[in-house]
Amino acid sequence: MDISTLFDVKDKVVLVTGGAKGIGRMISEGFVQNGARVYIASRDAAACEQACKELNAIGKGGYAGFIAADFYKEEDLEKVKKELEKREGKLHVLINNSGSNWGESYDTYPSQAWDRVVTLNLKRVFQLTQTLTPLLSAAASASTPSRIINIGSIDGLRVPALETFAYSSSKAALHHLSRVLASHLGKRHITSNTIACGPFQSKMMKATLEKFKDQIEGGLPLGRIGSPEDVAGTCVWLSSRAGAWVTGATIALDGGSVVGAKL
Repeated sequence: MDISTLFDVKDKVVLVTGGAKGIGRMISEGFVQNGARVYIASRDAAACEQACKELNAIGKGGYAGFIAADFYKEEDLEKVKKELEKREGKLHVLINNSGSNWGESYDTYPSQAWDRVVTLNLKRVFQLTQTLTPLLSAAASASTPSRIINIGSIDGLRVPALETFAYSSSKAALHHLSRVLASHLGKRHITSNTIACGPFQSKMMKATLEKFKDQIEGGLPLGRIGSPEDVAGTCVWLSSRAGAWVTGATIALDGGSVVGAKL
């Protein structure tokens, strides 16, 4: 029961949606550095190719490849499945990280914001998971389940300060969907958990952090935003033997922002 065995993810096949940038890139790098075979799926093929080039330069026995896929296009879900079937034939870990946001005032918040954000953040998560379940089942056993990790948000746990109505609602729904999946897929030896992320350096948070980073960090009990090690470490734990009996959980990875809220 040593650490190298408990947290081993070497040679596991991992799919990270939106894995070329931001939090997804942090997660991808953590797995590659620990010897996993990581596939990045995103519509930005150039960014994927560059990310894989950089990740493969790390060495340490891991591998990074990519599948160009636009998750706003429902037909691309099957494309991802076929590519993984051809290249690996199984999938140990699915990380649903791709997401979208839309900020606008309450009085003008448009219908298309709901369509765009909820489609990517919730509907496609279910559909991609459903599409890839046969590959997850192919890698699963009672003692070594396959894993689904959904990247949620603390804005799905609390009322956000910004006017991001569709985003916060979609993330709250994603947290519950993850629990529902845990109940349905447990008998297939597949776990489902959510990481409700707080502030990390990412494209989605870039403008906010440029204006309010000091204020945000000052309001966190742990006094800083999240690092790559924080989110990658949590994903590696959930994907390893150490996390094999965790399912249906929503983990607030937020530096204490939820518990540190002041009246």
